[in-house]
Amino acid sequence: MKNNFLWIVVFCINFVSYPNTINADNTRQQYIEQYKEIAIRNMKSYGIPASITLAQACFESNNGNSILATKGNNHFGIKCHNWSGATIKQDDDKRNECFRKYKNARESYQDHCDFLRYSPRYASLFDIPLSDYKGWAFGLKAAGYATDPTYPNRLIDIIEKYNLEQYDEIVIEKNSKFHNIIPPTPNDLTAAQVYTPLNKSYFYKYNRNRILYKINHTIFILSEEGDSYKNIANEYNLFVKEILRFNDLKENRELLPGTKVYLEIKQAKAARHLDYHIAEKGDTYYEISQKYAIRIDRILKYNNLSFNSILYPGDKIYLRRHKNEK
Repeated sequence: MKNNFLWIVVFCINFVSYPNTINADNTRQQYIEQYKEIAIRNMKSYGIPASITLAQACFESNNGNSILATKGNNHFGIKCHNWSGATIKQDDDKRNECFRKYKNARESYQDHCDFLRYSPRYASLFDIPLSDYKGWAFGLKAAGYATDPTYPNRLIDIIEKYNLEQYDEIVIEKNSKFHNIIPPTPNDLTAAQVYTPLNKSYFYKYNRNRILYKINHTIFILSEEGDSYKNIANEYNLFVKEILRFNDLKENRELLPGTKVYLEIKQAKAARHLDYHIAEKGDTYYEISQKYAIRIDRILKYNNLSFNSILYPGDKIYLRRHKNEK
């Protein structure tokens, strides 16, 4: 009995001495401090307010403490939606629903950017000024991100309570290009210049002087004399890092006339009935990737290869998942 009494006293002392361990406000603040740099960096690259990213992550992941976040590194509650990666099951609107699972939190933040930036459903968000976090909060609800009618106000409350708009201001002040991103109207187009439907997002719907092409459901242009990835990115209201990533490039390089330049992320597999490519002299994995509009990492995966693998003429390069893939 005496030992039990001493144990209770020790427990109570510890409980009083360490209140921060059960303080929800401190937990949320810690989460914000941990991930604010990723949100700021992604705002620079994708044009999604850092305040919105952090508020969504705080709310959707319960400050990183939810089952989806702790077991699946899913910080935004994104469901599978044609997802080909790892998954995790969790009750939501229905029982045992399918959610995306990631290797780490950074991958979850990256996918959140892709999910908003390249989905037709959320195209209207990118007409909203980056300084208007309230507009973004209500825009997300209107586009169907959440079914909770109070979702916008919940995000706004988090942003204002923790002064998250300060991170938007940091990016906007340092990047004047964010102040006046005004897309041309459809009247600037001629019908012959547009392949329909181009409903990915507003910056893919127009073009002043170029013909837009499509292969494997992916939009591209052919570069002209004097073009660079930077000027093409500016022309289409993209970021240089974005357009390089769309074309599987790690860094900027000289752009020769007639080069295929993708304006959106390439597909995970080739078009139907294109199962493989027989390599010819001079072929590279990068050129095959660009030819068929397939991400190079997927080609390497389908063929059990690494980036350092040598390609020989006559090699059969699979463009889709096949039975011999590991």
